[in-house]
Amino acid sequence: MSDIFREVEEDVRKERFEKLWKAFGGYVIALIGLAVLGVGGWQLWLRYEDSQRVKAAGQFTAAQHITNPNQAAAAYDALSKSAPGGYGELSKLAQANALASGGKNDDAVTIYKDIANSDSGPLGAVARLRAAWHEMAREVLAYSDYKAGKEKDAAGEFDLLANDPESPDALKNRARAFAAFLHEGGAANYGTVPPTATPPPPGEAPGAPPPTP
Repeated sequence: MSDIFREVEEDVRKERFEKLWKAFGGYVIALIGLAVLGVGGWQLWLRYEDSQRVKAAGQFTAAQHITNPNQAAAAYDALSKSAPGGYGELSKLAQANALASGGKNDDAVTIYKDIANSDSGPLGAVARLRAAWHEMAREVLAYSDYKAGKEKDAAGEFDLLANDPESPDALKNRARAFAAFLHEGGAANYGTVPPTATPPPPGEAPGAPPPTP
């Protein structure tokens, strides 16, 4: 009797399983397929990212060998927009360095400040330091123009430094004071120092006529 009941129970279980499989078997297969595709897709994505990093490394190295600063800046600019992750940020910093080497200090400082504002790590710290250094260099160049007699150019350069919202306060104050000095004609109003009178020889009274030869 127990065998009969066991066979009946197995038939019932089999019948239930077949009904469930007919109802949901397609969904089970689809879920298994999606899981397999998901794992495979993730592996493909990882391989793609690796290949992009290798490609970016090669392009960055090639840009480092470009001797023309303007061409190097253009290469780094393109790489900063296409390279993944760290290579993109590093390329942006290298672009600013190349611009500075080519004499485009204002453009370089703009990029340095952009990096400094968006990165709180070591890269941002380097960018902040270089931006400050180049701003000091702008002050030195403005003063050099003043010493060379180019008061108008110097005044314009000091005005730019004084009105730059990113300039340090101390630099703004110096630049504002020097710009005001130049705009008020301070460089021209100094005049010349009068010649110093030659002291008389020992034993001779001041103002005495020179001896007759």
